Amino acid sequence: MKEDRADAFLRMIRRAQRGRLKLYLGYCAGVGKTYQMLQEGHRLKGEGIDVVIGLLETHGRSDIAKLAERLEVVPRRRQEYRGITVEEMDADAILARKPQVALIDELAHTNVPGSRNEKRYQDVQDILAAGVHVISTMNVQHLESLYDIVEKAVGVKVRERLPDSVLAEADEIVDVDLATEDLRKRLEEGKIYPPDRIKTALANFFIPSNLEKLRELTLRELASQIDLRRRETQEEESGAASDQVMVCLSSHGPNSEKLLRYGSRLAGKLNRNWYAVYVQTPSEEATVIDARTQRVLSDTLTLAKQLGAVVFTYKGEDIVDTILRFAKEYRVGHIVVGRSHPKPFWKRIAKNKAIVANLVKTARGVTIIVIDPCEEKPIRIRPLVEVPEGMPPAATIPKMEAPPLEQPTFSRSLSARSIVIWDRPVPKEDVLRTLAGAAGKDNGIEDLEELFSDIMKREEQGSTFFNEGVAFPHVRVKGLTNPLVAIGLTRQGVSDVSTEKPIEIVFLILSPAQTPDTQVQLLGLASRAAQNRHLLQRLRSAQTPEEAMRVIVNWETPNESSRTK
Repeated sequence: MKEDRADAFLRMIRRAQRGRLKLYLGYCAGVGKTYQMLQEGHRLKGEGIDVVIGLLETHGRSDIAKLAERLEVVPRRRQEYRGITVEEMDADAILARKPQVALIDELAHTNVPGSRNEKRYQDVQDILAAGVHVISTMNVQHLESLYDIVEKAVGVKVRERLPDSVLAEADEIVDVDLATEDLRKRLEEGKIYPPDRIKTALANFFIPSNLEKLRELTLRELASQIDLRRRETQEEESGAASDQVMVCLSSHGPNSEKLLRYGSRLAGKLNRNWYAVYVQTPSEEATVIDARTQRVLSDTLTLAKQLGAVVFTYKGEDIVDTILRFAKEYRVGHIVVGRSHPKPFWKRIAKNKAIVANLVKTARGVTIIVIDPCEEKPIRIRPLVEVPEGMPPAATIPKMEAPPLEQPTFSRSLSARSIVIWDRPVPKEDVLRTLAGAAGKDNGIEDLEELFSDIMKREEQGSTFFNEGVAFPHVRVKGLTNPLVAIGLTRQGVSDVSTEKPIEIVFLILSPAQTPDTQVQLLGLASRAAQNRHLLQRLRSAQTPEEAMRVIVNWETPNESSRTK
């Protein structure tokens, strides 16, 4: 079986032009992830593949050190931090050496401040973008969406975490499993930690109940990845379904991080796009709320993006009505909302004072998931029945069935003529007007000024220039038969949009009004593009629209299917 896995990765790296990522996934230190990574390195080297160790953590284990002896090691980078010399992986040295395969241990590691990237997985993404294949290791508890679950299950706050998208985008995942009794025996024999740490480890983290819970989480995650990839293939053939996931955020919301992690895992299980939506009421304008609240909100939206959500800010006086209008437009079938602390009756009678209750009362055809951060059982799922035919209330969200469509892609909806590059700071209005013209000029849209006006009206409802360097303006267009996309590359940012990170890439999406699923699909595609460091780096370096178009086409070119083992 191990030989088959090595052969599969060998075939993959020989066929691929971009770097491929293979992950050995385990549930705890000591199950054998690093050992198997090194064994595969030796097998690939025996096949004539140029393999180096980019980063290896032996943790004093003699068997690991001995296994690594006959493999070339890229020297680490030494850096001073607070008077202490720290050794880190030297990503620049790996890129200069440019092997075929780099073995890089502990993917979730946080780099010392001042490094090339904040996290090691980001270094790996840069290495993959340069065409170097990577074999790496990680434990399941380092997934961002599992933070709350792991804390509750084993009582540990995991400090080093990475986005679930890193695991989802891996080309191959191998489960490294070991019976919990055997793992504890390995610990007792001194094969995991030094002697002075064994007794404490056995009595605390390595107790059987903790190990069994983490092992179960790992097996569930592997099953979820297998199911996700299977359904991705099915939906690529039949067209994406509706029933997307939406997480409602507030500047004073109860444990927004828990809501986002739950939303991320729910969307992953359903294989759906998901949205993190903040409804900004007049009382929460940036000029009204204090600096601390603004910072908390900014951190929350940043986490949402890291977890893979498409982030929106909507302006509205009535929060429930705004949520339901969003849900209708974006084909949402699951709304995740936090339950706030109980309020006295007199505080619940005004608008926006009983959001959850009003949402449950008003919505139809949507599952409302209420998370109570104070309860042992934090998830309460309340499916709501459809309204009888002929009796729809004002806020009804109907099930909108559309015939299966061909899966839209950027390369079918985009041309080099609709890619615009600015080498100077450019105002938001100029960006949108130029992209509207680039998308509609040669594609049957006669009134470009009306199109621009519709885009601006959509932006007034809720800005899409909020996603840390990437924006997704979009609108449905009556009479349009095929979706259209225009891309703006702003080398020096959008001058009149205040974001922590300058807007560098703008995806303008125009979709037919009669096929709402198309907008959902293209937004999901744009969201995945925004999470892909390799693609973004290539787009940033593109000098002409034709070169940028080739980058998009290469990104969408089907590759050999990823496999999970």
